Amino acid sequence: MVGGAPSLTVGIEEEYLLVDAETGELAADPPKEMFEKCVAKLGNQVAHEFLKSQIEVNTAVAQSVPEATHMLAELRATVADIAAEFDLKPIAASTHPFSHWSEQGFTEMERYTTIANDLQAVVRRLLICGMHVHVGIEDDELRIDLMNQMRYFLPHLLALTTSSPFWQGENTGLKSYRLSVWDEMPRTGVPNAFDSFAEYERHVAALVNAGIIEDATKLWWDIRPSARFPTLEMRICDVCTYIHDAAAVAALYCCIVRMLWRLKTLNQRWRQYAVMLINENRWRAQRYGLDEGLVDFGRGEIVPYADLIEELIDLVNEDAEALGCMTEILNLRKIAGRGTSAHRQVRLYEELVDKGLEKDAALKKLVDHLAAETQDFSEV
Repeated sequence: MVGGAPSLTVGIEEEYLLVDAETGELAADPPKEMFEKCVAKLGNQVAHEFLKSQIEVNTAVAQSVPEATHMLAELRATVADIAAEFDLKPIAASTHPFSHWSEQGFTEMERYTTIANDLQAVVRRLLICGMHVHVGIEDDELRIDLMNQMRYFLPHLLALTTSSPFWQGENTGLKSYRLSVWDEMPRTGVPNAFDSFAEYERHVAALVNAGIIEDATKLWWDIRPSARFPTLEMRICDVCTYIHDAAAVAALYCCIVRMLWRLKTLNQRWRQYAVMLINENRWRAQRYGLDEGLVDFGRGEIVPYADLIEELIDLVNEDAEALGCMTEILNLRKIAGRGTSAHRQVRLYEELVDKGLEKDAALKKLVDHLAAETQDFSEV
Protein backbone atom coordinates (compact mmCIF):
# COMPACT_ATOMS: atom_id res chain seq x y z
CA MET A 1 0.00 0.00 0.00
CA VAL A 2 1.40 3.40 -1.01
CA GLY A 3 2.40 5.40 2.03
CA GLY A 4 2.07 2.36 4.33
CA ALA A 5 3.84 -0.91 4.85
CA PRO A 6 5.21 -2.49 1.66
CA SER A 7 3.58 -5.71 0.52
CA LEU A 8 6.96 -7.50 0.26
CA THR A 9 5.58 -9.91 -2.31
CA VAL A 10 8.17 -12.09 -4.03
CA GLY A 11 8.98 -12.95 -7.62
CA ILE A 12 11.99 -14.93 -8.87
CA GLU A 13 13.45 -15.02 -12.37
CA GLU A 14 16.01 -17.64 -13.42
CA GLU A 15 17.93 -18.13 -16.65
CA TYR A 16 19.11 -21.58 -17.77
CA LEU A 17 21.46 -22.91 -20.42
CA LEU A 18 20.12 -25.62 -22.75
CA VAL A 19 22.60 -28.42 -23.44
CA ASP A 20 22.65 -31.48 -25.67
CA ALA A 21 21.81 -34.46 -23.46
CA GLU A 22 24.47 -36.65 -25.09
CA THR A 23 27.42 -34.32 -25.75
CA GLY A 24 26.88 -31.68 -23.05
CA GLU A 25 27.48 -28.97 -25.65
CA LEU A 26 25.21 -25.95 -25.70
CA ALA A 27 22.22 -26.28 -28.01
CA ALA A 28 23.17 -23.46 -30.38
CA ASP A 29 19.86 -23.69 -32.24
CA PRO A 30 17.27 -25.63 -30.24
CA PRO A 31 14.05 -26.60 -32.04
CA LYS A 32 11.42 -23.87 -32.07
CA GLU A 33 8.91 -26.54 -31.12
CA MET A 34 10.56 -26.93 -27.74
CA PHE A 35 10.01 -23.30 -26.82
CA GLU A 36 6.47 -23.39 -28.25
CA LYS A 37 5.63 -26.35 -26.00
CA CYS A 38 7.05 -24.50 -23.00
CA VAL A 39 4.88 -21.47 -23.80
CA ALA A 40 1.81 -23.68 -24.28
CA LYS A 41 2.41 -25.14 -20.83
CA LEU A 42 3.72 -22.10 -18.92
CA GLY A 43 2.40 -19.05 -20.79
CA ASN A 44 4.22 -15.83 -19.95
CA GLN A 45 6.22 -17.55 -17.22
CA VAL A 46 8.77 -18.59 -19.83
CA ALA A 47 10.66 -16.32 -22.22
CA HIS A 48 13.44 -16.23 -24.78
CA GLU A 49 16.81 -14.84 -23.82
CA PHE A 50 19.33 -13.08 -26.05
CA LEU A 51 21.06 -16.31 -27.07
CA LYS A 52 19.07 -19.22 -28.47
CA SER A 53 20.81 -21.61 -26.09
CA GLN A 54 19.22 -19.86 -23.10
CA ILE A 55 15.74 -19.86 -21.63
CA GLU A 56 14.23 -17.74 -18.85
CA VAL A 57 11.50 -18.59 -16.36
CA ASN A 58 9.74 -16.31 -13.93
CA THR A 59 7.37 -17.12 -11.11
CA ALA A 60 4.03 -15.46 -10.64
CA VAL A 61 3.75 -12.97 -7.78
CA ALA A 62 4.09 -14.96 -4.56
CA GLN A 63 3.14 -13.99 -1.03
CA SER A 64 6.16 -15.73 0.49
CA VAL A 65 9.50 -17.27 -0.39
CA PRO A 66 8.25 -20.84 0.21
CA GLU A 67 5.41 -20.21 -2.23
CA ALA A 68 7.83 -18.75 -4.80
CA THR A 69 10.15 -21.73 -4.36
CA HIS A 70 7.29 -24.15 -5.03
CA MET A 71 6.49 -22.25 -8.23
CA LEU A 72 10.14 -22.28 -9.22
CA ALA A 73 10.38 -26.05 -8.74
CA GLU A 74 7.41 -26.53 -11.07
CA LEU A 75 9.01 -24.26 -13.67
CA ARG A 76 12.34 -26.09 -13.52
CA ALA A 77 10.65 -29.48 -13.76
CA THR A 78 8.41 -28.45 -16.66
CA VAL A 79 11.25 -27.00 -18.72
CA ALA A 80 13.34 -30.13 -18.04
CA ASP A 81 10.52 -32.49 -19.02
CA ILE A 82 9.83 -30.66 -22.28
CA ALA A 83 13.54 -30.27 -23.09
CA ALA A 84 14.01 -34.03 -22.62
CA GLU A 85 11.55 -34.66 -25.47
CA PHE A 86 14.11 -32.95 -27.73
CA ASP A 87 17.19 -34.62 -26.18
CA LEU A 88 18.11 -31.45 -24.31
CA LYS A 89 18.67 -30.59 -20.63
CA PRO A 90 18.58 -27.26 -18.77
CA ILE A 91 21.43 -26.43 -16.44
CA ALA A 92 21.21 -23.75 -13.77
CA ALA A 93 24.75 -22.42 -13.99
CA SER A 94 25.87 -18.92 -14.87
CA THR A 95 28.44 -20.05 -17.44
CA HIS A 96 28.83 -23.24 -19.46
CA PRO A 97 31.95 -25.21 -18.52
CA PHE A 98 33.31 -25.48 -22.07
CA SER A 99 31.10 -24.25 -24.93
CA HIS A 100 32.20 -21.12 -26.79
CA TRP A 101 30.16 -17.93 -27.14
CA SER A 102 31.31 -17.46 -30.74
CA GLU A 103 29.38 -20.58 -31.78
CA GLN A 104 26.03 -19.36 -30.45
CA GLY A 105 23.25 -17.63 -32.36
CA PHE A 106 21.08 -14.86 -30.96
CA THR A 107 17.29 -14.93 -30.82
CA GLU A 108 15.70 -13.27 -33.82
CA MET A 109 13.47 -10.71 -32.17
CA GLU A 110 13.40 -6.97 -32.81
CA ARG A 111 14.55 -6.12 -29.28
CA TYR A 112 17.52 -8.46 -29.46
CA THR A 113 18.45 -7.38 -32.99
CA THR A 114 18.59 -3.78 -31.79
CA ILE A 115 20.76 -4.75 -28.81
CA ALA A 116 23.07 -6.82 -31.04
CA ASN A 117 23.57 -3.90 -33.44
CA ASP A 118 24.15 -1.48 -30.59
CA LEU A 119 26.49 -3.47 -28.37
CA GLN A 120 28.27 -5.68 -30.91
CA ALA A 121 30.87 -8.13 -29.51
CA VAL A 122 30.10 -7.12 -25.93
CA VAL A 123 26.63 -8.63 -26.13
CA ARG A 124 27.64 -11.56 -28.35
CA ARG A 125 29.86 -12.74 -25.48
CA LEU A 126 26.88 -12.65 -23.10
CA LEU A 127 26.78 -16.41 -22.61
CA ILE A 128 25.82 -16.02 -18.95
CA CYS A 129 22.79 -16.64 -16.75
CA GLY A 130 21.57 -14.98 -13.57
CA MET A 131 18.87 -14.94 -10.94
CA HIS A 132 16.76 -11.85 -10.25
CA VAL A 133 14.54 -11.45 -7.20
CA HIS A 134 11.71 -8.91 -7.02
CA VAL A 135 10.31 -7.64 -3.72
CA GLY A 136 7.06 -5.68 -3.73
CA ILE A 137 7.53 -2.07 -2.55
CA GLU A 138 4.68 0.05 -3.83
CA ASP A 139 5.82 3.48 -2.63
CA ASP A 140 8.31 5.06 -5.06
CA GLU A 141 10.22 7.03 -2.42
CA LEU A 142 10.53 4.01 -0.16
CA ARG A 143 11.75 1.90 -3.07
CA ILE A 144 14.59 4.34 -3.80
CA ASP A 145 15.47 4.76 -0.13
CA LEU A 146 15.70 1.01 0.43
CA MET A 147 17.67 0.55 -2.79
CA ASN A 148 20.26 3.04 -1.54
CA GLN A 149 20.70 1.11 1.70
CA MET A 150 20.47 -2.36 0.14
CA ARG A 151 23.51 -1.72 -2.05
CA TYR A 152 25.81 -2.49 0.89
CA PHE A 153 24.54 -6.08 1.06
CA LEU A 154 24.79 -6.94 -2.64
CA PRO A 155 28.25 -8.57 -2.39
CA HIS A 156 26.99 -10.71 0.49
CA LEU A 157 24.24 -12.06 -1.78
CA LEU A 158 26.58 -12.65 -4.72
CA ALA A 159 29.02 -14.65 -2.60
CA LEU A 160 26.23 -17.12 -1.73
CA THR A 161 25.28 -17.83 -5.35
CA THR A 162 28.49 -18.16 -7.37
CA SER A 163 28.15 -20.74 -10.15
CA SER A 164 30.46 -19.58 -12.95
CA PRO A 165 34.08 -20.61 -12.33
CA PHE A 166 34.64 -21.96 -15.87
CA TRP A 167 34.76 -20.09 -19.17
CA GLN A 168 35.34 -21.80 -22.52
CA GLY A 169 36.94 -24.87 -20.96
CA GLU A 170 39.21 -23.12 -18.48
CA ASN A 171 39.02 -22.65 -14.73
CA THR A 172 39.16 -18.86 -14.48
CA GLY A 173 40.15 -18.80 -10.81
CA LEU A 174 37.07 -16.66 -10.15
CA LYS A 175 33.97 -18.01 -8.45
CA SER A 176 31.73 -15.71 -10.55
CA TYR A 177 33.28 -15.15 -13.96
CA ARG A 178 29.78 -14.16 -15.10
CA LEU A 179 30.30 -10.70 -13.62
CA SER A 180 33.49 -10.21 -15.64
CA VAL A 181 31.47 -10.77 -18.80
CA TRP A 182 28.48 -8.76 -17.58
CA ASP A 183 30.56 -5.75 -16.56
CA GLU A 184 31.58 -5.18 -20.18
CA MET A 185 28.01 -4.02 -20.74
CA PRO A 186 27.11 -0.35 -20.23
CA ARG A 187 24.93 0.77 -17.32
CA THR A 188 25.83 -2.16 -15.08
CA GLY A 189 27.28 -2.50 -11.58
CA VAL A 190 26.34 -0.87 -8.29
CA PRO A 191 24.15 2.22 -8.87
CA ASN A 192 24.77 5.59 -7.31
CA ALA A 193 22.56 6.69 -4.43
CA PHE A 194 19.61 8.96 -5.24
CA ASP A 195 18.12 11.50 -2.85
CA SER A 196 14.61 10.89 -4.14
CA PHE A 197 12.61 9.02 -6.75
CA ALA A 198 12.32 12.30 -8.65
CA GLU A 199 16.11 12.54 -8.83
CA TYR A 200 16.28 8.97 -10.15
CA GLU A 201 13.66 9.83 -12.79
CA ARG A 202 15.63 12.92 -13.84
CA HIS A 203 18.72 10.81 -14.43
CA VAL A 204 16.74 8.28 -16.46
CA ALA A 205 15.15 11.13 -18.46
CA ALA A 206 18.59 12.53 -19.27
CA LEU A 207 19.49 9.29 -21.06
CA VAL A 208 16.07 8.86 -22.67
CA ASN A 209 15.96 12.45 -23.96
CA ALA A 210 19.44 12.08 -25.42
CA GLY A 211 18.25 9.05 -27.37
CA ILE A 212 20.60 6.64 -25.60
CA ILE A 213 17.95 4.37 -24.09
CA GLU A 214 14.22 3.95 -24.64
CA ASP A 215 13.34 3.54 -20.96
CA ALA A 216 14.65 2.37 -17.60
CA THR A 217 14.61 -1.32 -18.64
CA LYS A 218 18.01 -0.61 -20.23
CA LEU A 219 19.51 0.19 -16.83
CA TRP A 220 21.14 -3.14 -16.01
CA TRP A 221 22.35 -2.30 -12.51
CA ASP A 222 22.93 -4.87 -9.75
CA ILE A 223 19.76 -3.56 -8.13
CA ARG A 224 17.12 -1.26 -9.58
CA PRO A 225 13.55 -0.08 -9.24
CA SER A 226 11.75 -2.29 -11.74
CA ALA A 227 10.44 -0.35 -14.72
CA ARG A 228 7.62 -2.87 -15.17
CA PHE A 229 6.48 -3.69 -11.65
CA PRO A 230 6.23 -1.90 -8.27
CA THR A 231 9.22 -3.86 -7.04
CA LEU A 232 12.85 -3.51 -6.07
CA GLU A 233 14.72 -5.92 -8.35
CA MET A 234 17.96 -7.52 -7.15
CA ARG A 235 20.06 -8.63 -10.12
CA ILE A 236 23.62 -9.24 -8.90
CA CYS A 237 23.37 -12.99 -8.28
CA ASP A 238 24.56 -15.94 -10.30
CA VAL A 239 21.84 -18.51 -10.85
CA CYS A 240 21.95 -21.18 -8.13
CA THR A 241 22.25 -24.78 -9.29
CA TYR A 242 20.46 -26.09 -6.19
CA ILE A 243 16.95 -24.68 -5.94
CA HIS A 244 17.08 -24.52 -2.14
CA ASP A 245 20.16 -22.29 -2.38
CA ALA A 246 18.11 -19.96 -4.57
CA ALA A 247 15.35 -20.01 -1.95
CA ALA A 248 17.78 -19.20 0.87
CA VAL A 249 19.27 -16.24 -1.00
CA ALA A 250 15.85 -14.93 -2.03
CA ALA A 251 14.78 -15.18 1.61
CA LEU A 252 17.84 -13.28 2.78
CA TYR A 253 17.19 -10.51 0.26
CA CYS A 254 13.54 -10.23 1.30
CA CYS A 255 14.44 -10.22 4.98
CA ILE A 256 17.13 -7.56 4.62
CA VAL A 257 14.66 -5.36 2.74
CA ARG A 258 12.13 -5.83 5.53
CA MET A 259 14.80 -5.14 8.16
CA LEU A 260 15.74 -1.88 6.46
CA TRP A 261 12.07 -0.87 6.25
CA ARG A 262 11.67 -1.77 9.92
CA LEU A 263 14.61 0.46 10.84
CA LYS A 264 13.03 3.27 8.86
CA THR A 265 9.86 3.04 10.95
CA LEU A 266 12.11 3.63 13.98
CA ASN A 267 13.75 6.66 12.33
CA GLN A 268 16.94 4.65 11.82
CA ARG A 269 18.79 3.60 8.70
CA TRP A 270 21.78 1.58 7.50
CA ARG A 271 24.93 3.58 7.05
CA GLN A 272 25.67 4.37 3.41
CA TYR A 273 29.12 3.71 1.98
CA ALA A 274 30.77 4.96 -1.20
CA VAL A 275 30.39 2.83 -4.31
CA MET A 276 34.17 2.34 -4.40
CA LEU A 277 34.00 0.53 -1.05
CA ILE A 278 30.99 -1.59 -1.99
CA ASN A 279 32.79 -2.49 -5.22
CA GLU A 280 35.76 -3.81 -3.26
CA ASN A 281 33.48 -6.33 -1.57
CA ARG A 282 31.78 -7.00 -4.90
CA TRP A 283 35.17 -7.95 -6.35
CA ARG A 284 35.99 -10.13 -3.34
CA ALA A 285 32.71 -12.00 -3.76
CA GLN A 286 33.30 -12.34 -7.50
CA ARG A 287 36.86 -13.59 -7.05
CA TYR A 288 36.66 -15.71 -3.90
CA GLY A 289 32.97 -16.37 -3.28
CA LEU A 290 32.72 -17.43 0.36
CA ASP A 291 36.40 -18.29 0.78
CA GLU A 292 38.16 -15.10 1.87
CA GLY A 293 35.48 -13.07 3.66
CA LEU A 294 34.26 -9.53 3.05
CA VAL A 295 35.25 -6.21 4.54
CA ASP A 296 33.15 -4.91 7.41
CA PHE A 297 33.68 -1.21 6.81
CA GLY A 298 32.30 -0.32 10.23
CA ARG A 299 35.02 -2.38 11.88
CA GLY A 300 37.57 -1.72 9.16
CA GLU A 301 38.56 -5.38 8.80
CA ILE A 302 37.91 -8.49 6.73
CA VAL A 303 35.40 -10.83 8.40
CA PRO A 304 35.21 -14.56 7.51
CA TYR A 305 32.01 -15.35 5.64
CA ALA A 306 30.93 -17.97 8.18
CA ASP A 307 30.89 -15.20 10.79
CA LEU A 308 29.04 -12.86 8.45
CA ILE A 309 26.33 -15.46 7.92
CA GLU A 310 25.73 -15.70 11.66
CA GLU A 311 25.56 -11.90 11.90
CA LEU A 312 23.09 -11.74 9.03
CA ILE A 313 20.89 -14.45 10.53
CA ASP A 314 20.80 -12.57 13.82
CA LEU A 315 20.10 -9.31 12.00
CA VAL A 316 17.03 -10.61 10.16
CA ASN A 317 15.72 -13.15 12.68
CA GLU A 318 12.62 -11.08 13.44
CA ASP A 319 11.99 -10.51 9.75
CA ALA A 320 12.35 -14.19 8.84
CA GLU A 321 9.73 -15.02 11.44
CA ALA A 322 7.38 -12.34 10.09
CA LEU A 323 7.85 -13.45 6.47
CA GLY A 324 7.58 -17.18 7.18
CA CYS A 325 10.99 -18.08 5.78
CA MET A 326 13.06 -19.06 8.81
CA THR A 327 13.83 -22.49 7.32
CA GLU A 328 15.26 -20.85 4.22
CA ILE A 329 17.30 -18.37 6.29
CA LEU A 330 18.81 -21.15 8.41
CA ASN A 331 19.74 -22.98 5.20
CA LEU A 332 22.29 -20.21 4.60
CA ARG A 333 24.51 -22.10 7.05
CA LYS A 334 24.45 -25.10 4.70
CA ILE A 335 25.71 -22.96 1.82
CA ALA A 336 28.44 -21.49 4.00
CA GLY A 337 29.41 -24.99 5.14
CA ARG A 338 29.49 -26.91 1.85
CA GLY A 339 30.11 -24.08 -0.58
CA THR A 340 28.29 -22.90 -3.68
CA SER A 341 27.91 -24.48 -7.09
CA ALA A 342 31.25 -22.94 -8.10
CA HIS A 343 33.01 -24.81 -5.29
CA ARG A 344 31.39 -28.11 -6.28
CA GLN A 345 32.21 -27.63 -9.96
CA VAL A 346 35.89 -26.95 -9.36
CA ARG A 347 36.16 -29.77 -6.82
CA LEU A 348 34.50 -32.34 -9.11
CA TYR A 349 36.56 -31.32 -12.12
CA GLU A 350 39.83 -31.58 -10.18
CA GLU A 351 38.84 -34.97 -8.74
CA LEU A 352 38.04 -36.33 -12.21
CA VAL A 353 41.31 -35.08 -13.70
CA ASP A 354 43.25 -36.49 -10.75
CA LYS A 355 41.64 -39.87 -11.46
CA GLY A 356 43.05 -39.77 -14.99
CA LEU A 357 40.13 -38.43 -17.01
CA GLU A 358 41.03 -36.28 -19.98
CA LYS A 359 40.09 -32.62 -19.68
CA ASP A 360 37.27 -32.79 -22.24
CA ALA A 361 35.76 -35.88 -20.62
CA ALA A 362 35.92 -34.28 -17.18
CA LEU A 363 34.16 -31.15 -18.43
CA LYS A 364 31.45 -33.30 -20.04
CA LYS A 365 30.94 -35.10 -16.71
CA LEU A 366 30.68 -31.71 -15.06
CA VAL A 367 27.80 -30.71 -17.35
CA ASP A 368 25.99 -33.95 -16.53
CA HIS A 369 26.47 -33.19 -12.83
CA LEU A 370 25.04 -29.67 -13.24
CA ALA A 371 22.00 -31.01 -15.09
CA ALA A 372 21.32 -33.48 -12.28
CA GLU A 373 21.75 -30.83 -9.55
CA THR A 374 19.39 -28.48 -11.40
CA GLN A 375 16.62 -31.03 -10.94
CA ASP A 376 17.57 -32.06 -7.40
CA PHE A 377 14.82 -30.58 -5.24
CA SER A 378 15.83 -32.41 -2.05
CA GLU A 379 17.27 -30.56 0.92
CA VAL A 380 21.06 -30.81 0.63
